[in-house]
Amino acid sequence: MSELIYGRRAVLETLRARRRRIYRLWLEGEKESKSGSSLADILAEAEAQSVATRHVTGGLFDKLKREHGNAQGVALEVGDYPYVSVDDCLRHAQEQGEAPLLLLLDHLEDPQNLGTLIRTAEAMGVHGLIIPDRRAARVTPAVSNASSGAVEHLRVAQVTNLNRTIDELKARNVWVAGLAGEADVPPLAAADLRGALAVVVGSEGKGLSRLTREKCDFLVRLPMVGTVESLNAAVAGSIVLYAARQARPT
Repeated sequence: MSELIYGRRAVLETLRARRRRIYRLWLEGEKESKSGSSLADILAEAEAQSVATRHVTGGLFDKLKREHGNAQGVALEVGDYPYVSVDDCLRHAQEQGEAPLLLLLDHLEDPQNLGTLIRTAEAMGVHGLIIPDRRAARVTPAVSNASSGAVEHLRVAQVTNLNRTIDELKARNVWVAGLAGEADVPPLAAADLRGALAVVVGSEGKGLSRLTREKCDFLVRLPMVGTVESLNAAVAGSIVLYAARQARPT
């Protein structure tokens, strides 16, 4: 099966990552109209990989615009996203000579939130993202676009049972920190985020499920001083990932 990655940054990073099978590059409009444009990096990368390029008007891009908004005149036809195993994520940390830093999502559903967290995770050097394989957002072209292509560089594992995965990580000496909002939860600043760590972010609205919450080694919250009661899952998770990265030796 194939799918269409759209948006210039997502397309460029997909080409640069070289992790997917690439079928062809689609460009909107006539060939002459693309010379000297900001698509130069995309065209150069496609040429270096001998990717077939097709110029089209209407049809394909009209459909992308209806479904996703502005596709920026470029789409890349690719194979399925290359999910990895949890072991692959841990192995990546070992190869980097670092204690594992993982992000687990407890049935997050919104593709934009997933894309935002992926972009932050990749920027913070997270070694792997772990998501459930059911009732949760997965990696799609919309997520690739929302992450500005960062997902193409990040290791993502799908698991059947997130709570079982947490148990397995704890057995391998990875501490598990859950993000919660109750007033009696210790603030983020009081948490020790050094060492092997998995950060768990709950779903929009519901937060962490009861069992997942119970399985966490400790919980953290983000104290609020403004009038809003909480941040959305993507923003809150991004703050915790930044704090975890800052706690590590540089």
